[in-house]
Amino acid sequence: MEHKVKPSPRLEPLAASHSPELKENFEAVAKNLGFVPNSLLIMQRKPKLVKALSQLLGAIWDPQGEVDRGFKRLVAHVASRTAGCQYCMAHTADGALHFGVDEKKLAAVWEFRTSPLFSEGERVALDFAIAAASVPNGVTDDLFAELRKHWSEGQIVEIVGVIATFGFLNRWNDTMGTPLEAEPMAVGERFLAPRGWSAGKHARRA
Repeated sequence: MEHKVKPSPRLEPLAASHSPELKENFEAVAKNLGFVPNSLLIMQRKPKLVKALSQLLGAIWDPQGEVDRGFKRLVAHVASRTAGCQYCMAHTADGALHFGVDEKKLAAVWEFRTSPLFSEGERVALDFAIAAASVPNGVTDDLFAELRKHWSEGQIVEIVGVIATFGFLNRWNDTMGTPLEAEPMAVGERFLAPRGWSAGKHARRA
């Protein structure tokens, strides 16, 4: 039987030890995720970019924030699906579970408009995420006004910060074809594949 060899990534993830100046950054992300993502291992060719992104990610996932970190992962997930980034969809699903989102709620995220597992405020925020992640941007004054009925101004800034950050990450990982790591790959196959997700180019051998 002929075995197909998976093609290598567009740019190889480098070993975390490649950039000693990023040791603290990599340790911090590994503490949250359990591993250093290949997106950063590719990006470390420009250490300043990793440092800047790490600061931004630290801000949007701030444990002192006003919006639950697990729900913010669902916001990022819905935005990433709208943008079509399979890598970020798997990562945000994995992250949602890490930060306390129940498996049933994750499985129901694409029925959020009708699922009793989501509050009205959460439904509005996820509709907002779809509109904000669309190209061209689909956020209307009416939708923004609806968001304000359920979320404070500080919370809205957090939500938009998550969506905007994943605008960068979606484009980075889709363009680089970043190979998925084992854990988010497993989450994607379990929770997302039944809805049509596949790793595609992100299944490349790292």
